[in-house]
Amino acid sequence: MMLGFLLARAGVPVVVLEKHADFFRDFRGDTIHPSTLEVIYELGLIEEFLKRPHQEIREVGGQIGDEFIPLADLTHLPTHCKFLGFMPQWDFLDFIKEQAARYPAFHLMMEAEVTELVEEGNTVVGVKATTVDGDMEVRATLVVGADGRSSIVREHAGLQVESLGAPIDVLWFRVSRKSSDPGQVLGRFVPGKILVMLNRDEYWQCAFVIRKGAFDDIKLRGMEAFRADVISVAPFLKDRVHELTDWEPIKLLTVLVDRLRKWYRPGLLCIGDAAHAMSPVGGVGINLAIQDAVATANILARPFSENYVSLSHLQKLQWRREFPTRVTQWAQVQVQERILSTMLVSQQTVRAPWFLRLFRKFPILRRIPARLIGIGVRPEHLKTQDIFSTDCTDFTD
Repeated sequence: MMLGFLLARAGVPVVVLEKHADFFRDFRGDTIHPSTLEVIYELGLIEEFLKRPHQEIREVGGQIGDEFIPLADLTHLPTHCKFLGFMPQWDFLDFIKEQAARYPAFHLMMEAEVTELVEEGNTVVGVKATTVDGDMEVRATLVVGADGRSSIVREHAGLQVESLGAPIDVLWFRVSRKSSDPGQVLGRFVPGKILVMLNRDEYWQCAFVIRKGAFDDIKLRGMEAFRADVISVAPFLKDRVHELTDWEPIKLLTVLVDRLRKWYRPGLLCIGDAAHAMSPVGGVGINLAIQDAVATANILARPFSENYVSLSHLQKLQWRREFPTRVTQWAQVQVQERILSTMLVSQQTVRAPWFLRLFRKFPILRRIPARLIGIGVRPEHLKTQDIFSTDCTDFTD
């Protein structure tokens, strides 16, 4: 959606295919980092965007046993928005859709599911899709697979995937929220259990971290035991865990960390999770995808205008975005293997490591993870131009 918006804004005709009737999906990430907010600022849309219901966090910390550890202070970032924003991704996508619809070059087709690639020789020249009106074919100078970790596009393209492994999975559910509840604490750690809670005003969106493949064992122990596990991490939910009446609203999110060895082939490019599935650690997946989209628009807008996108253009895009992807995934794997998986098997009293306690004593240290989380490695900035120098509403089709 973001790539389609940026290219259409630069005058490049784009067709975005979305297989569902809407964007409502609970597994989609909520975290909008300062790097993404900076892109929205550069688009001149930040004031309008922040009118949408959202939450803002300027300091990030974790509850480790009985101790609260402040980990990141975003108020010193060199960005216009010095906070993490929380907004359901379907609201974010609706906002981008509304902005993109102002450009006649942008075309969105809902309930259009891609089923296969159209190839001529070794070059991808389009896709076939099923729609409510029947089968269709869309031809394009470039097909971009932005269809997530289970990408149909990358599967049919035969691109090689390198798996980095993940020792954890996540159970995703919601519990109602009271105004008297504690403030936002992203991570809560007790012996053998980890719970991440996102404040969505009326309810908590909860991510209960489990060992890889352990969901069946948890279900065998029963719902009452699971409720007790939740209470042991967040005691203030004791009067509300009864809302979890069965397993149906508790969804398993299988964690994957992988990346394509090559993100492209003639006529085709993968970005976002289709090119590199990210761990939920740090909530950076959506932001890496947005950075991919900005870089893609920056690099390809001019070649598109000349109707010639070469392999060297696609190679340049992978070269630019692969380094931040590798660094971020390396950091995520370290956290998964050295901290999260260790805590899940430990039954000893949980205490914050000595180096984390330094963050309480020396506040300036909180600026380091703030930059890594909030801005990341090699942030992208908008370089494409808006083809309209005035309000585009007159051009709406």
